[in-house]
Amino acid sequence: MDFWGKTIWITGASSGIGKAVAIELSSNNVTLILSGRKEEALKDTEKLCIKNGCQTVILPFDLGNEESIEEAAQFIKENNIKIDALYQFGGISQRSFVAETPISVDRKIFEVNYFGTIALTKKVLPQMIKNGGGQIAVTSSIVGKFGFPYRSSYSASKQALHGFFESLRAENAKNNIAVSVIIPGRIKTNISVNAINKDGKTHAQMDAGQDKGMSAEKCAKVICKKLKKEKKEILVGGSEVIMVHIRRFLPRLYYYMASRVKPL
Repeated sequence: MDFWGKTIWITGASSGIGKAVAIELSSNNVTLILSGRKEEALKDTEKLCIKNGCQTVILPFDLGNEESIEEAAQFIKENNIKIDALYQFGGISQRSFVAETPISVDRKIFEVNYFGTIALTKKVLPQMIKNGGGQIAVTSSIVGKFGFPYRSSYSASKQALHGFFESLRAENAKNNIAVSVIIPGRIKTNISVNAINKDGKTHAQMDAGQDKGMSAEKCAKVICKKLKKEKKEILVGGSEVIMVHIRRFLPRLYYYMASRVKPL
């Protein structure tokens, strides 16, 4: 994937990894479609990107609202914008135990992380195929590779993304569609602050582990380097990412550790 001169749609661009990736890409003479729920925050991202000489379009929408997704996709179509790459960082995390979490909270998490993400993908994919190819990247998590306390539906929604996008990749290899699944560990963003609790309200706390995580800027550099190489899975983070390998090669040790790990 040569970023130079491409049009790249980034969701979750108002903060965190999505914002950092947008800024990292902005020096490549790209056109960036910046999306998220908060328009003012997107404008802050835009200012930083424009300083690096790129062109931008702000396109706010809500991943948890199907009509909002449809309106965003319609804007792209009506303005004849050719999307070369779709990088999806939008999502919501969770801080609650299974036994205390009502199904409405589980549904909300899936609506944003899974259904909203695949809905946008389905809007972009046909035109991308028609144009001869492109790149799609979606953000999972290390808990998209295994279950983890206090993250039941968050983990499940991310694991669902793996199944969907691996299927999409297999179906569209002939269409020159590159698919990458980004798997961050603990990155210092506000994902824990913005997570929802058992009542569906904002957690409003920075997890201690999150606070000590890799910076979003360093994370973005790793992600962009591997997106350029079209890596199918992009594992990024600190020592915590070793859990992915432990789960794969030493499952008994993983089960022992997972039942004793501090979820925050």
